[in-house]
Amino acid sequence: MPADSHILRRASWLSFWIGGFMLVLKCAAWWMTRSSAILSDAAESIVHVAAVAFVVYSLRLSQKPPDQDHPYGHAKISFFSAGFEGGLISIAGVFILVQAIQQWISGIAPHDLGSGSLLVAIALVINAWLGWYLVRLGKRHDSLILEANGNHVLVDAWTSLGILVGLLLTWLAGWPWLDPLCAILVSIHILRNGIGLLWRSANGLMDRADPEIQKSLMEVLDRETEKSGISWHQLRQRHLGDGHWVDFHLVFEDETTVRDAHEVASRIEQEVRDELGASTVVTSHLEPADDHERIHGHAPGEPVPDPLSGRPLPD
Repeated sequence: MPADSHILRRASWLSFWIGGFMLVLKCAAWWMTRSSAILSDAAESIVHVAAVAFVVYSLRLSQKPPDQDHPYGHAKISFFSAGFEGGLISIAGVFILVQAIQQWISGIAPHDLGSGSLLVAIALVINAWLGWYLVRLGKRHDSLILEANGNHVLVDAWTSLGILVGLLLTWLAGWPWLDPLCAILVSIHILRNGIGLLWRSANGLMDRADPEIQKSLMEVLDRETEKSGISWHQLRQRHLGDGHWVDFHLVFEDETTVRDAHEVASRIEQEVRDELGASTVVTSHLEPADDHERIHGHAPGEPVPDPLSGRPLPD
């Protein structure tokens, strides 16, 4: 197994065990205080542990090589993992919102907030470090699974920070209504992040093209094809979960030999890989310029639009 795989899997297990410890810590804080805000934080940690268990499985599956049943590999599980985590976060947000409203209506005041605040503060520091570490590692290795998990941990840290501020104000100022209000604000923040993960998951599963990457690829192709005196069209790109897949058509003069065309195409493919990273898969399709319209099923002289970019195809 490559060194990168070991690093990512070790990080996922680290997230799982720390998440379990955080859950115990927050449940203890809730038991001491009966705070609605702390209960919301503990509920979010339950979701986190369940989500990380799926992350561990997803990361292992995503690193399996292509096989007969999955010739394009298994990395698409990354988007299922992000969607699963986003769904659980959203459910936790709704649960927290309902609990906070019920406490506000009932008027139940929390107690022993000093000790509870200390436990929440410890959880905040640990989660802030863990989230930063996972997001940085996920971006470095282009792992959507780990990056999504890191963002979830950072959401947990921000949740704890908001709750800690609310608990301190409730304790020092004697305003018990601040506790459920803080929980309501936290639930809205959690729901926003959960829906964001669901949206990102859906975009990945639907192979939505990244506009920034599309722009970068068009610049690379314009530059490299101009050097070789050829043209391009039919650019497509999608995120695989741990890299990108890019394909495009290159149009050569008829007298160009297959050997020379292949050499040019290989160079351009390498430029694309250099632009997006080594995990990028690049496929180019070579076409002759003189018979180009007939090959695409159009009459001679008829304008041929590129179905993806809208630009006219080369003559």
